[in-house]
Amino acid sequence: MIAQQLINALTLGSVYALFALGFTLVFGVLEVINLAHGAVFMAGAYAALLLVTKANLNIWVALPLAMLASGALGLLIDQIVLKPLRGRRAHHLMPMIATIGAATLITNAAQGIFGAETSRFPLGTIPEESFQIGTIRITELQIAIVIISFLLMLLLMVILKKTRLGKAVRAVAENPQTSYLLGINVEGVFRLVSFTAAALGGGAGVLIGLSFNAIFPFMGQPLMPKGIAVIILGGMGDVRGAMVGGLFLGVAEVMSVAYLSSDYRDAVAFGLLFLILLVRPSGLFGRVLERKA
Repeated sequence: MIAQQLINALTLGSVYALFALGFTLVFGVLEVINLAHGAVFMAGAYAALLLVTKANLNIWVALPLAMLASGALGLLIDQIVLKPLRGRRAHHLMPMIATIGAATLITNAAQGIFGAETSRFPLGTIPEESFQIGTIRITELQIAIVIISFLLMLLLMVILKKTRLGKAVRAVAENPQTSYLLGINVEGVFRLVSFTAAALGGGAGVLIGLSFNAIFPFMGQPLMPKGIAVIILGGMGDVRGAMVGGLFLGVAEVMSVAYLSSDYRDAVAFGLLFLILLVRPSGLFGRVLERKA
């Protein structure tokens, strides 16, 4: 029984980690808590649905295209909403308020276009095959979700740690002014990070939509407090922390539903996060936060 729940927790936690990864990437580089990230998450799911139903594409072809679409939306938000505020050196609360407005606009537009009712992928879109290993049942979809999530996270880690582009991103995260003096295209890095973070968020939206076969305009809202909790738990702006924190939250939620009640799911998960932060206020990988303080 517990092994089955761990498989379920790994599936959910990997998607949480992917969602939080985009969230923390924007905070770490742009120093903005992008509260439109949940709306981009939802937009990615709807983009995949349209590609499957209108363009008759296979879901695994639609997934990267939906990530590109959500990435483009994230870039649009950066250029229209965040860039003007950066240019005016606005107070750090202004981008948060502005992204709330952007999220409301995107969500209301989705509701106007698709309606408030839940949409579902057509029959045959989602893989239904499963494998039985003893008492453990693993579906093909669960395997795909975990593999895709971890591949995307690993790819991002390799780019950030091993490439010149990643070094530029880390330099801008450390000090944008010094990076500019060193010849780094700071605005270009900001655009790249906004696109990448939104693409990851949109990918997470597609995977959640497939997992529950339910897509609706407000599906990103419950993910926002969880995303914020994950990046605080992992250490503000730390990519590794987002991965570990997302997996932790997935395990906490699934285990509380399995052994207590679904009514206590959020209470148990956030209670455990609170206890961990009492012991380690800076988060699991809190060096980034301490450096920026």
